This record gives sequence, structure tokens and C-alpha cells, in this order.
Amino acid sequence: MPTSLSDSCRPYDSDSIHQRLNSSLSRPQLNKDGHLRHFLGVEGLNKSQLQTIIAKAETFFDEQGQLINSPELEGCTVMNLFFEPSTRTRTTFEVAEKRLGANVLNIDIARSSTKKGESLRDTLWNLQAMTADIFVVRHSASGAAHFMATEVTPDIAIINGGDGWHAHPTQGMLDMLTIHREAPRPFEELSVAIIGDIKHSRVARSDISALQTLGVTDIRVIAPRTLLPKGIERYGVTVFEDINEGVKDCDVIMGLRIQNERIGSPLLATSSEYYKHYGITPERVALAKPDALVMHPGPMNRGVEIASSVADGAQSVILKQVNNGIAIRMAVLSLAMQGQREYQLARRQTQTQNNPQTGV
Repeated sequence: MPTSLSDSCRPYDSDSIHQRLNSSLSRPQLNKDGHLRHFLGVEGLNKSQLQTIIAKAETFFDEQGQLINSPELEGCTVMNLFFEPSTRTRTTFEVAEKRLGANVLNIDIARSSTKKGESLRDTLWNLQAMTADIFVVRHSASGAAHFMATEVTPDIAIINGGDGWHAHPTQGMLDMLTIHREAPRPFEELSVAIIGDIKHSRVARSDISALQTLGVTDIRVIAPRTLLPKGIERYGVTVFEDINEGVKDCDVIMGLRIQNERIGSPLLATSSEYYKHYGITPERVALAKPDALVMHPGPMNRGVEIASSVADGAQSVILKQVNNGIAIRMAVLSLAMQGQREYQLARRQTQTQNNPQTGV
């Protein structure tokens, strides 16, 4: 049986790349002390490790809840390698890196040597030779960040900014931080409803994995069958095709973006039809608990996934998610760099013990 939600998101066999990724993620992500040295996915991390990320992110807020700077990456070079378009994720990573005092380089992949025929491996090795310490990577291929961390540049801290349909771990963790900070009850007592294109959403997969690890037992996914992975029920979620039933008495409502290419396809007839049946409206929010949170990873399609009055309403924490995203990315960058340094120090000490006359 597959071990992760993402196994069923594409028509792979039981030896799918998603299954292999999730079953092996803990090994490359952690050093021998169990500390992060890469951040490739929430899968493979336990509850304590996710809580450590949240706790670290909390240190970047002052008593008034404002973000603060901390020079924890001073002298480090971070390269943002976005092989597919992004504005929100790349920008918040760049803000996080600068708040930590890092030297930040945004590599123009559209003009990079990979577009001229150079292999990804050679491109990464050349960037590593430029004294990079951290690569933040977004790639359209599932497993790209995992490949870099295990096969190409293991001594560079690799942070996954989203890979294919597989995972978007920093988005998942910023959602967890938002729930931690804003929900009136602990994770173990929450009911969370996720609405939208579950089938193609790397955000949904990271959120579901993180919620389960943090103790949420009532996770509801709400979507038409065409936008649900086959056999999703086996992953500990409850499926609803009726949104009114799905959001009833829940604590958190998460909307997902509907990609334009799905509209007008066999998966989804029209945007107006989707909004009619699955849009997050004031009437539907009223079915949830009175203090329920409304979340969305952005960018939002108003009038398709969510009503403007809800997105801008008192129960919306969507802008807080953006702010929390900076804190989470600061936390992940700082923790991974610290863990990578510990790993490299331990390796040098081992080499010295094995070769005492070389001094290396």
C-alpha cells in the first residue's frame, strides 16, 4: 500500500516517484542529531520536529507581533533557483533571507546555461563553486529538490520551494504556524476543511501531512470527484462532495486555487459552476463554528474560489498567512543552515580521526 497521499495523485504504479520520495525523505533531511540540514518535505518529519520549526518561527516576532530581523545567516550566500514562475513564494523567501542577513542571489533560470543545453547537475556544481551555502529551489519536476540534496549538492542546504505536484513544505508550515497562532483550540481538537483542486495541489498534500503529524484527526476534503485523487480516503481524510455538509461545525476552512487550465476541461465545466457549488461564501462560512478561520494559499481567484466579502472579512487570516510565511521561511533557512554546519563539522571530525596525519 502506498505510504503517502501523493502516491495516488498521478497514475504511477506502486513504485511511483512520490512513494519513494516520501518513504525516504527523513534520511537526507536530517543530520545524525535529528536536526534539519535540508527541508524537502514535511513527510519524514515527526511532531517534535514540526513543532521545532513553529517554535523557531515564533522567535522572529516581537511582543507586538511584528517581524524582527536576526543576523543568523550573516556571511552566508543563498541562491534562489526558481525553474518555474513564482512571485509570492520567491518574494517572501527573498525577504526572509535578507532579514536573516544573508547575501541573496536570484538566478535567472530563463537565461541560465540549462536553457543552452547544460545539464542540471553541471549547473548546480558551477553554482556551488561560487561559494553558495543554501539553494532555495522551485521546479516543475516532482523530486527535483530531493535529487539535488541526495545526488548533486548534499553539502548545500536545499530548501524545497515547491516541486511538481509533490510538495510545498514551507507553504504547509506557514499554514500550520497560522493555525497555531490564530486558532482558539489546539491542533488535536480541530476540524479542518480543505476545499478545491486536491488532485493537483502540492499545497493540499503538504497541509494534510502536517496536520496529521500535529495531531488533527478530523481532516475533510471537499471537491468534485474529478478534482480528487483516486482512493484518497485511505489517507485518513473524510471526503465530501457537498460543501455545506463538509464545512459544518469546522474550525478552519482552507480554499485552494483553481488553475485556469482546469476550467473548461473535462475536470471542471466553468468557473461560475464551480463557485456555485464550491465557492467559499458568507453563507457557507456561517455553517462553520463562529470563530472559524478562513485561509487561502494565494493567489486567490475572487468569485471563483472565494467571495471577496469572505476574503476581506473578519474571519479571514489570508494576509496573516503571508506575514507568517516570512517567519516560517526564516526559521527553515536558519535551522537548515545550522544543521548543515553540524553535519559538515561532524564529517570533518570523522575524517580527521580516520586520517590523523593528514589533518583533514
